[in-house]
Amino acid sequence: MKLIDRFLSRELLVNLAFAVAVLSLVLVVGNIFRRLLPLLVNHDVPAEYLLTFIAYVLPFSLIFTIPWGLLTAILLVFGRLSADNELIALRATGVSIPRICYSLAVIAVACTGICLWLNVSVAPAAQQKLRNTILTLATSNPMALFGSDQVIDQFPGRKIYVGKKQGNRLENIIVFETNETQMPMRVTHARSGTLEVDLPNQQILMHLYNARYQQRDEKDPYNLHAVRDGINMAEGTLPISLEELYQKEKRRTSRSAMSIEQLMEQLHTGDKREQSASRTEISKRFSFPFACLAFALIAVPLGIT
Repeated sequence: MKLIDRFLSRELLVNLAFAVAVLSLVLVVGNIFRRLLPLLVNHDVPAEYLLTFIAYVLPFSLIFTIPWGLLTAILLVFGRLSADNELIALRATGVSIPRICYSLAVIAVACTGICLWLNVSVAPAAQQKLRNTILTLATSNPMALFGSDQVIDQFPGRKIYVGKKQGNRLENIIVFETNETQMPMRVTHARSGTLEVDLPNQQILMHLYNARYQQRDEKDPYNLHAVRDGINMAEGTLPISLEELYQKEKRRTSRSAMSIEQLMEQLHTGDKREQSASRTEISKRFSFPFACLAFALIAVPLGIT
């Protein structure tokens, strides 16, 4: 039986590793490239950030690909054993199906432990580091936020549309300055402009050329007849604070990036809505890894038949 256990363990582990690698490549890395390549091409993002993004997203993806890979490996191995009548030969010698699945049970428990460790500790920390990396990119290379034919809404109180970008030169710029209800109170349109980064003062200087603006009445913003046309400017400068962007991202809380200790603290200090959301997040983290055991129980009869 030790020979059979070693054989099944080797076959399962090889197929598991291959399935996880393929699933991660096709389902995860493919989506990463699909989302980041336009960012790299249009936003002048340094290429080395690509590996950082992949490294931080991979732990979260393994939570899904390990159970799927285990399911695929069991179907392949036990399906081949059944097709080659090897299971019938083992049953004829008096070996039961539960005994044949002994090595599978050990691997399924190990996969459950790995997924539990990833889901509880590694993935939240990696997601938090991913957010910090994006924030660092935004503050150290803020021009990477601007792209051609895109709306930039990361800056609090502003939405900026850029028709075309080449280096630090912009064309067809529309700046919407919004109030607390996200209503555009002032709209500035410029034919062209340039970006200048002032890192010591944590701001971006947007130099606008051939610009004009319109402004709503603050007392009656819904009255379109009260919209005032501003003067035309041959040249003007619009300062955009990076400190506000940093504080905005810092205030944003994502429960998927919180540690178990932070979630447990919210159960005692937060309101009912936060307590319910934190309780749901904790349940998800501890329940999803057991998909490995569930898939193992389902895949064995499916593979045999």
